[in-house]
Amino acid sequence: MERLEVAFAALAIARRAEPMAEPTYLLELACAERAAGSADQLVAVSCSDCSIRLHHGHTLRLLGRCSGHGGPVCGVRFAPASGSLLFSGSADGTARCWDARSPGSAAVQVFRGCSAHAFCSFDVSPSGAVLCAGTERLEEDSFLVFWDARMAGSGAGGGAPLGVYSESHSDDVTQVRFHPRDPDRLASGSTDGLVNVFDIRRGSEEEALLGTCNSESSVSRVCWAGRGYGQLLCLSHDEGVYLWDTARLDTEEPLTLLSSPRAREAAPIDGGGPLDYFIGGAWLEAEEKLLVLGGTHRGDLYLLDCGPGGLKQVCALRGGHSATVRCFHWDPEGGALLTGGEDAQLLLWKPGAVELSSDKRSSLKSAPALRHKARARDIGSGKREKK
Repeated sequence: MERLEVAFAALAIARRAEPMAEPTYLLELACAERAAGSADQLVAVSCSDCSIRLHHGHTLRLLGRCSGHGGPVCGVRFAPASGSLLFSGSADGTARCWDARSPGSAAVQVFRGCSAHAFCSFDVSPSGAVLCAGTERLEEDSFLVFWDARMAGSGAGGGAPLGVYSESHSDDVTQVRFHPRDPDRLASGSTDGLVNVFDIRRGSEEEALLGTCNSESSVSRVCWAGRGYGQLLCLSHDEGVYLWDTARLDTEEPLTLLSSPRAREAAPIDGGGPLDYFIGGAWLEAEEKLLVLGGTHRGDLYLLDCGPGGLKQVCALRGGHSATVRCFHWDPEGGALLTGGEDAQLLLWKPGAVELSSDKRSSLKSAPALRHKARARDIGSGKREKK
């Protein structure tokens, strides 16, 4: 742990992406796998203007943008073992595949669900064969929609779903996350408070549902963690933190390793004041540590070690962002951290780095209309009783 603290404490801003003419919130990050022997890497960033920006991973130079979604983008993922194919899901009811070598061109594939579906979560299996999107609640139902990523379909024709799950959640499906190593295992989280684990090889939805964990709160983020990725981290919209052992799904042993509904207030951070929010989690496989990233609305970031005993601050990162940070990506190979947020800034942090330009930009927060468009979903009204 001491070695990890030293490494994180050395993180400093190495690069800032050049500001865009029109400020926009940066909502999600995805990084392509590096080719063998190459240091080059593509970074995709979903933005609140419904576009996806492609950046060079080392310089953060803007390479282009993918435009075509008619609603907010709810997820971006590169195809595993390929830096040239990028998938995205959107509230416009489509998932799309883009050729990252030709940013600015139309999507090469379009996958559609029911015309009434609005997607609010999206992921790609580690094999790259299956896409999954979670929908907003539609009348009395919420859905998990699956497609074969290899299905030939483009333009208006699109790819039809492989199948749909409709019984396991009763409200917006805010997260779908495939297991990093098992392409048939999927976790889903919802504003109904439930986190479900599925084996999608099984025939019916009832057979596929392996187990359910209940956070008793609206689910914001889900992250696979632990040795062999046998645990699930859940972050709630009211800033609670939960950790479950999925290896116990078929046993009578308790699943819960950590339940901290007031984790934001309890997390010890420098300066004494509480965190304002949690951004997400990442399992550091080599170190066997679960990292949670939190922040303040001033733009300060805090890296926290998460375990059954709760949260412990590892280090603080200041002087980078000037507003709420919405997304991050940890690169274990380079020991680098990418962050993006509501100040329209994309930052690359590296150990011992010296920023090439020290001209810190002020907040590029957009107009109130943009804030309303990109804000977290209001979960206070219409919340349904948990199953």
